[in-house]
Amino acid sequence: MINFGKMDAAKLAKTLKRSISKPKQALTIADASTLSGLSFNQAERGLMALVAEFRGELIPTEKGELLFRFPTGFRKPWEKKEAASAFWTKTKALALGVAKFVVRAWITIVMVAYVAIFAAILIGLAFSQRSSRDNRGSSFGSFGMLHVLLRVVLDSLFWTFHPFSPFRVGYSGYSRPRRRDSGEAFYEKVNRFFFGPEEEPEDPMLPKKRVLEEIRAQKGRIALLDVLRVTGMTREAADPFLAKLMLEYDGDVHVSDFGGITYSFPELRKTAGHVLSSQVKSPRWLKRKVLMPFTGNESGSNILVAGLNGFNLFMSLVAIDNGWTVEGLRHMFAGVPPELIPNTGAALLLGWIPFWFSLALFAIPVMRWLARPGKQREVNRDNGRRGMLWAVLSRLTPRGISEFILKNGWEQLAGITPTHRQVDKEVIKLGGELDLNMQTGQTAYRFKNLELEVQALEKERTKASHTEADIGARVEF
Repeated sequence: MINFGKMDAAKLAKTLKRSISKPKQALTIADASTLSGLSFNQAERGLMALVAEFRGELIPTEKGELLFRFPTGFRKPWEKKEAASAFWTKTKALALGVAKFVVRAWITIVMVAYVAIFAAILIGLAFSQRSSRDNRGSSFGSFGMLHVLLRVVLDSLFWTFHPFSPFRVGYSGYSRPRRRDSGEAFYEKVNRFFFGPEEEPEDPMLPKKRVLEEIRAQKGRIALLDVLRVTGMTREAADPFLAKLMLEYDGDVHVSDFGGITYSFPELRKTAGHVLSSQVKSPRWLKRKVLMPFTGNESGSNILVAGLNGFNLFMSLVAIDNGWTVEGLRHMFAGVPPELIPNTGAALLLGWIPFWFSLALFAIPVMRWLARPGKQREVNRDNGRRGMLWAVLSRLTPRGISEFILKNGWEQLAGITPTHRQVDKEVIKLGGELDLNMQTGQTAYRFKNLELEVQALEKERTKASHTEADIGARVEF
């Protein structure tokens, strides 16, 4: 026999899952209790666990009842998508790590080695040409190439490290202040040139910590709109998030007589004197996101990296054109005139390999540049959604909110004006609807569920006793 009184939330959810045959239909706690044989308290905890696991919905009624519904049933269609996304993220991170290692090695080791080899070849050709007047008219023009190489290197050093250069990198102390990438390892600048700067990962526990702080600051009573206000998350994510909090922190859900849903966490109020203030006035998420810089490097660093890879690409073309092979170089440095060196095959090591590799390296930032407009649109949409969310939460009123206010909230954070379709889409996600004022003939967007939550919160917080935070006097031994 199962002891229902000691069952944890996972076991209660499992019992309910077996008992509920039509989860897509709304049901009350009493319905769940009848179907499963669980007590009201057990059924409620089990339903909350199911909401958290299967992203269910909580629907209040006009008489203060709470309905539970699972739009996707007891299935998780998002898991395949999220698993594929997680697999792709891990694969991309692994590939990116390998690519960065290869690029780092290529630029700092292989490319430098090729520069040294090509410079040695130019010098060797220069001396061989001086030994024979007939070699002055060779197809390559060694003296000219050596001059170009030295000029490129010297110009790169000047524009990169000279204290009066506008592209200067390295030490500071002269006319230009140090920027973020000054003093950093060269390979980090190389990584950023090809792959862009890395975003600092956010603390995954931060949304929960913010909500817990808000619970304590608001007398242990919050509603879904409080979660939206302090985290900026979507409503779709907020419902299962609250359900998990209920299970983890012994919370309780209440439905007011007029249908407003509130959540109480009296146990979280117990404190030894730590006072927290509400985060309503300045939520941290209400900060405009910007697209990461293309490289995050100073101009001089970008010029230097591009110049090194460009020189390598150019010299590989020269090697292909002149048929430079390892065997040919051996003859060359042995003093054999270039026109007498036999054909030793295709120039792979000094020609085709560095050519395709350098070309591929240049293709990476080009593709990133082509993808930037799409990423910018994603950033704008997220900024607009959060700006509009704040407009709703800060202007919530029974009279409704005009489309102008919602568009203005979007525009202030995104910097662009949204379309009517974008506004409607976000309104629907927040549970809003278009309302017509019969007296004035004007239309406005109403968010009735959120309005009811505000009324219910005022009532619940008024009833909250200050003794919930009292932990009693310390016991002296």
